[in-house]
Order: sequence, then structure tokens, then C-alpha cells
Amino acid sequence: MKIDLTTAKEFLSSHPQLKQHFTAILNKVKKAEGKSIIKIIYNENESDIKKDFLIEDLTQITEAQTFERAKYYVNRLIKSLTEVKQSKINDLNLNRWKEYDDLITDSLWIFNKRDSSGAHNAGYWGNFIPQIPNQLLRRFTKSGDWVLDPFLGSGTTLIECKRLGRNIVGIDLSDNAIALAEKNSDKESNPYNIVAKTIKADSTSFELKPLMKDLRIRNFHFVLMHPPYWDIIKFSQDNKDLSNAASVNEFLELFGKTLDNLLPHLEKKRYLAIVIGDKYSNGEWIPLGFLTMQEALKRSLKLKSIIVKNFEDTLAKRNQKELWRYRALVGGFYIFKHEYILLMQKK
Repeated sequence: MKIDLTTAKEFLSSHPQLKQHFTAILNKVKKAEGKSIIKIIYNENESDIKKDFLIEDLTQITEAQTFERAKYYVNRLIKSLTEVKQSKINDLNLNRWKEYDDLITDSLWIFNKRDSSGAHNAGYWGNFIPQIPNQLLRRFTKSGDWVLDPFLGSGTTLIECKRLGRNIVGIDLSDNAIALAEKNSDKESNPYNIVAKTIKADSTSFELKPLMKDLRIRNFHFVLMHPPYWDIIKFSQDNKDLSNAASVNEFLELFGKTLDNLLPHLEKKRYLAIVIGDKYSNGEWIPLGFLTMQEALKRSLKLKSIIVKNFEDTLAKRNQKELWRYRALVGGFYIFKHEYILLMQKK
């Protein structure tokens, strides 16, 4: 269905005519059953807009109490269809910000199910849900940007980079993780022909400069870190693995070394996100998330947001909710229902 708004501005001299004209358009759009996208024509240019949002804008115009307000809504609609307003760090058209209704801007993220489309799967114990990199990459990177993932795991971020058109370097010191990430990645198409480089190495000490030179990378534009939650899951036998740290202080020291190794290669004013959770040890809650945040803030980073994320359908919780409830009542503790996404910006 096509709607021609080329003559819309001809009605900006009369409130009754303006209301009548856009009421007719609104009724036409509402009758377009089975259509989720409407094509708008303006001065021979065509633009697609979601039906629901077009109805919302047209309703504002027709219900405006004053002529000035109605004209404002008309001009705003035309501007959203003819002009692109972007920030320096993403591809979002801020003149059409209402259409990004699936982008979360609250600090509480609640997900009921994992995105299992395409190559995504829950076969790697400890991998995060794909919705996390999807949300972050769309907000804080542009098409063609370079993403660095120093704890690659099974390649969840790598898959999302392929889908969104972001280049990526992924590092992991586990041979099994690298092999699995590459296997998963091979199952995902690469419509944007991005570069996806996987490296078997220790992120605390791997020298990035030669690789960046080979790939012609001046700086990375986003760093996404999903480290082990200390020793909850042992990912390898390597003593350099953060999951094998002998104490929380050693874990934080190794994490700090990772930051020191990577931060010089993150472009100034660009973002870094740390996905981390807390843990229990000998009946005591260890605030690993906040300790990790404090370690990061010792560097050239400023805190932008603390996002609390809850995901119900985890492998650890599945079919064991009653057992964990019993354990909590007996042991005098509360069941973990969240983890943190610590969003930071390089100064």
C-alpha cells in the first residue's frame, strides 16, 4: 500500500482542511488489513514505515487541539520520512526513534527465552543469551565497525556480528571454545561479508598490534567482555584461565590485566560492556559484579549504566526450581535471578 504525502503541506494554512485531509489518510491506512509496512511517497521519494507507528503519528495530527500543534506533528512526520539523523556511534535514525521499539532503554532487562534462531544454541554451558550482544551492538556500534570479544566462548557475539554487519576479533584460550565458535559461526550466513577473526590466545597478554596491522584496524569501536564468573564453571585446565584463579583477588588481578591489554586499542569515547554475575562461596554472597566494576573503574573508563538482567530459562535452573527454593529456605539465602551488564565509556 502506498500513501502520497507530497501535497500534505498544501493543507498547512487551514486547521479544518488539515484535519480532514489527514483523517482520510488515517482511515485509509487503518483499512489496509494484512499490511504491517506502509510505503510513503513524498516528492517522488519513497520510504517504508511500520503501520502501527504511522497510525500513531496520523492520530496525533487529527486529534491535535490547536492548529500549531497539528502543523508541528505534520512537519515532524515529513522530517522523519525525508531526513536521517544519526549519532556517531550507531546506525539508528533518531528522527524515527519510535520504530526501534524492540531496543531496551531501561536498566532492567527481563527475558523469558533465549534466541535460538540460526546458529544460536545453548550447547555451551555458560554462554550468554544472544539478546545481550544484539541490544548492545545495535546501540553502540555502526555497520562496518570493529568489535573485540576477549572471552569468545562458543561465539554468540560472533554470530550477532555476522547478522548485524560488524567485524569482529574473538579471543579465547580454550581450543575447544575456539573450535566450537568457528563451528557455530560456519552455520550462520555472512550477508555483509564481515571479517570474523578467531584467535586462540590469552587475552591478558596477547599482542594485538600485529594482528590489527594485518587487518588494517586503527582502533576497536566496541569491546564486549563476558568473563568467567570466577570458579563457578571451570572452562579449561589452563592456569591462566580466570575460572582457575585461586582467589577472588587473583581473579580480579587477571581481569585487570585483560583490561590493561585491551583498553589502549579501544577508540576514545567508545564503549565497553562487561557481562558478569555474583556467586556464593561457603554460604557467603561474593559481590563479584561490583568488585569487577571497581577493578574496571581504576582504568580510563567512566560508568554509564548498570543493567540488571534476568533470564528464566537457564540450564542450571531448568526443572530444578523447587529444589533451589528448598535449598534457599534451608540455607538462609536468596536464589540468583540476575546478572549485571556494566556499560562503560572510555574517557
